[in-house]
This record gives sequence, structure tokens and C-alpha cells, in this order.
Amino acid sequence: MKEVAKFFFEMNMLKKTPRSGFQFLGSGHESVAEHISQTLFIGYALCKLETGADESKVMKMCLFHDLPEARTGDMNYVNKKYVAVDEKKAIDDLTADLFFGGEMRDTLEEFNGRKTLESRLAHDADQLALLLQLKESDDLGNKYSRDWIAFVLKRLCTQAGKQMAQSILETDSTDWWFTDKGDWWISASKG
Repeated sequence: MKEVAKFFFEMNMLKKTPRSGFQFLGSGHESVAEHISQTLFIGYALCKLETGADESKVMKMCLFHDLPEARTGDMNYVNKKYVAVDEKKAIDDLTADLFFGGEMRDTLEEFNGRKTLESRLAHDADQLALLLQLKESDDLGNKYSRDWIAFVLKRLCTQAGKQMAQSILETDSTDWWFTDKGDWWISASKG
């Protein structure tokens, strides 16, 4: 049990590990843990759109995909030009003492291989989480977001992911809460 408790503390680091690409974008911020949470919801929805996908596998991949960043930090695309991260060593060290470590290692290997439908859906969920952040930044006026969006779109693997990306781009990020722009916004405070 002690090894599992240590794993929990290590995973707590993901709440404190910032996604580093936003410093280059100039707006936005999130922790790796926040990103994983968003990826899980997107992966779940993609499974509902893609028949034949093993939902449990996709959810595990979405949950585990960035766990090594508790040890390596989040390396953005500029960092990766100059720094080689030994993700395999991070995964091996992270999972070595856990009785469920083999399952985590196998899941991460499948995710990184991108050969199965489930791994491609999880990869798309990861990219769509970034796309949501970029679309929101674009809606708020960050002109650089559009350049990044173009690259994210090229990384998508599945038809469901591509269709979801198009829907994201066609939706204003405030529509979920600011659709009803009527009198309620005037009289709501008079309760």
C-alpha cells in the first residue's frame, strides 16, 4: 500500500506542473492535471462517436497519457528541439513498484504506438483538449492561436476527431453559457 500512496503523491505533482506551451502563445494556462481531466471528457465523447472503440481502453489512455510528466515536466515543441526526454525511463521508474504498473506501462506503450483505434482516439482527445484552449484564446483575441490551430488539425488521426475539431472551431467558446442574451441578463440579479 505504501507504494500506491507514494504514487498518489507523485500524481499530485501533475496539479503543480504547468503546460509549458502557453508561455509561447502569450495567453492561457493550465496544469497537466487539468489537461488530463479535459482529455478524459473528450475521449469519452469520441468513444460515443466512434463505433467499435473499447471505451475502457481509451479512458485509461487518456488518464495515463501524461503521467510521465510528473517526472519529466511538460516539454513543449520548442523544448523538444533541444532537450531529449527519456519518457521510457520515466514510465519504467514510475510503474516499477506498483502492482498495477505493468497495466499502466502497456497502456502507455499502446497510446504512444498510435496503431490501434483506441490509441488514435486517445491521441485525438489529447489534441482536441489543446484545440479547445486555442479556440478560446482565439475568441479572446490572441492572433497567434490560429497558427497553432492549423498544426493541431494536422495531428488528428480519426474521422470522429476531425469532425469534432470542425465543430469546436465553428462554436464560440462562450455559447455554452451566453446563448440566451435576453432580458435574463438584466433582471437575474433582482431575485
